[in-house]
Amino acid sequence: AGVSRSVAVVTAYLMKSQGLGWEEAYAAVRAAKPDAEVNPGFQAQLKLYEAMGCAVDSSSALYKRHRLQVLRERYPELQDLPREVFAVDPTSTCQTLDTEVLYRCRKCRRSLFRGSSILSHVEGSGPTAFAHKRVTASAQLGGGGPDKCTSYFIEPVQWMEPALLGVMEGQLLCPKCTSKLGSFSWRGEQCSCGRWVTPAFQVHKSRVDEARTLPIGSLPAAKT
Repeated sequence: AGVSRSVAVVTAYLMKSQGLGWEEAYAAVRAAKPDAEVNPGFQAQLKLYEAMGCAVDSSSALYKRHRLQVLRERYPELQDLPREVFAVDPTSTCQTLDTEVLYRCRKCRRSLFRGSSILSHVEGSGPTAFAHKRVTASAQLGGGGPDKCTSYFIEPVQWMEPALLGVMEGQLLCPKCTSKLGSFSWRGEQCSCGRWVTPAFQVHKSRVDEARTLPIGSLPAAKT
């Protein structure tokens, strides 16, 4: 009918080409076409597009979080989770020669996820935030500080797949030594900082260690 999907595309074009915010661009389209009415789902995508600087970056934490939230809404109908939802298992690829942080099981040292898999969130207000579970749109699109957080909230990793299929919530166990790492819930979980994260794939910081890879150029030359 030319009132939602096409309007969203034109709005995004104005945002990109004219440097407008999504609301300003949408208002301009509605001024020319008064019956324009972008549905809430497309509005959420336009807000995300603006938050990412009018670029589609599938590696962005904002994009990953949005994708998981959309998947959560569809989850009861899903028989299998899309493969692209899962981050690559760090043990299945060669180590990259950069300084990206790896997180390993504290008990058996098995690599579990990379620093790029951490999905930051806006820090809550501590115990006072536990009385509610509502999160504003602006908070969902923001970054967050880790100071009060005792867990990492991450994107799903390939080794988690067997535990996630067909289950709304459960424990996350190390795939090697089966020690408990944390928990997951498609409904969401409360962080220790007070923020409600949905969906939640939570790994306790006390159960993992950081391991940094060093660039090959920083290694001392072997003596002959």
